[in-house]
Amino acid sequence: MAFNQRSDFLWKRQTAGDKLFTGIIYAALVLVCMITLLPILQVVTVSLSPNDVVGQYGLHLFPTRISLSGYEKVLQFKPIWTAYLNTIIRSALGIVITQVLLALGAYPLSKKYLPNRGFWTFLVLLTMYFSGGIVPNYILITKYLKLRNTVWALVLPAAVNAYTLVIVRNFFEAIPDSLEESARIDGASEWRVLTSIVIPLSKPVIATTALWSLVYHWNTWLDCMLYISDASRYVLQLVLRQILLQGQLQDMNIMTQVSVNNDTMKMATLVVSILPVIVIYPFLQKYFVKGVMIGAVKG
Repeated sequence: MAFNQRSDFLWKRQTAGDKLFTGIIYAALVLVCMITLLPILQVVTVSLSPNDVVGQYGLHLFPTRISLSGYEKVLQFKPIWTAYLNTIIRSALGIVITQVLLALGAYPLSKKYLPNRGFWTFLVLLTMYFSGGIVPNYILITKYLKLRNTVWALVLPAAVNAYTLVIVRNFFEAIPDSLEESARIDGASEWRVLTSIVIPLSKPVIATTALWSLVYHWNTWLDCMLYISDASRYVLQLVLRQILLQGQLQDMNIMTQVSVNNDTMKMATLVVSILPVIVIYPFLQKYFVKGVMIGAVKG
């Protein structure tokens, strides 16, 4: 009640120009929400609709009749489950390796007493502007490192991102030096300071970078197509791409028992693939803004 009264009071004190500007902002936000939600509603509705409804002309934003036949056929497609497991393993390994390397790299860079600190930071930033390219990376990973057809070919090349490392470094710099100095007076080593003080206080940026890593490893498919030739090691997004572009489910005679529209099957596969990220995101959202803002404020 008090919040509503305060909002009404602030609204009445605004000038006509302020009200017009506020109205434009709200209209723009509503438009952005609609642009974001309408494709999602279309995908979910098509995935839940029977064959005759999907075949009708026009947009399908809300299901008129619900049928789970598309999901039944998708979940009977064994490569989906194999790809799910491969993607979960890849994402778990990627998140753990990335968080460890980010902590070990950002902590020394956040210390002003690090010798040649500016030079090491420059080397990190340099990688944001220059890269070897696809062909040198492919030769390095397959010929020299011998990582072809292994999960390490998907995890190690993307283990550390320079931008993310700078964000974590800036967050570590924002932690008061007095906390670390008091720990050192008690005899704590650098490793103890990192694990017992810095990391526990850095949950927002850790959650943020973990979410970034999860989304990257869950969504990417190009590296799997380049480095993995064994179909049993394909990740979920590559299998999804094959289904969307090649109609692989029909080729596997999955649709023989129940008549299922091809678009229904594709949309059901898409929903199944994005569901875990949608479920996890709300639990990390409260850390997201804080982690990005604090980590990006300092230069």
